[in-house]
Amino acid sequence: MRNIILLVIVLMLSFSCKKDTKHELIRVAVENQLSIYPKSTLQDLYKNFFQDYFGPGHMVNDTASAGAYLDRELASFEQAPGAYYEPTGYNGNFYRVNLSVIKEGLISRDVFFDAFIRSVSNIQTISIEEWEREWMLIDSVIQAMNLVLPNYEQDREMLFSLLEQGKYVVHHSEVFSEAYDPHYRIINRDIFLKEILSNL
Repeated sequence: MRNIILLVIVLMLSFSCKKDTKHELIRVAVENQLSIYPKSTLQDLYKNFFQDYFGPGHMVNDTASAGAYLDRELASFEQAPGAYYEPTGYNGNFYRVNLSVIKEGLISRDVFFDAFIRSVSNIQTISIEEWEREWMLIDSVIQAMNLVLPNYEQDREMLFSLLEQGKYVVHHSEVFSEAYDPHYRIINRDIFLKEILSNL
């Protein structure tokens, strides 16, 4: 009987530690984003965690169009501010890789684009119901941090309304886009670490 009680206590402590560790990882991910991008809104935090599970959030059915869009974006700016790369969310399943790595000749356009297409093609996503539960946990951690985020309540309401409709993809907020002018693509972690990182 003692052994059973001890086992139950150990299992409860183990679950508690895992939960606390996950909360801490989420908190650190939020703090990291806000230290790099202090003008982030809740919408931008959501996008970061979302990309950790879903990558860019959609499949690329027409690679020719995706390639043409990349070329247009590359032609639209001289220099993209920010780091060459950064992990998404708290799992780091994907990396946001700055298009400046192409502009500066560190990675060829074709190698970069191929890595992006393969990243998009091999996404193993969770269900919308699982993502909704995950976001509720992330949201609870963010709430407990008592952050002062622009349009916080409106963004929170919008995000939960979106999820209730079975939708989940959002863009960066206007505030974020104007402040940081982001130009990146999402690359799968394994592809990034094996094929891209050594060139940066």
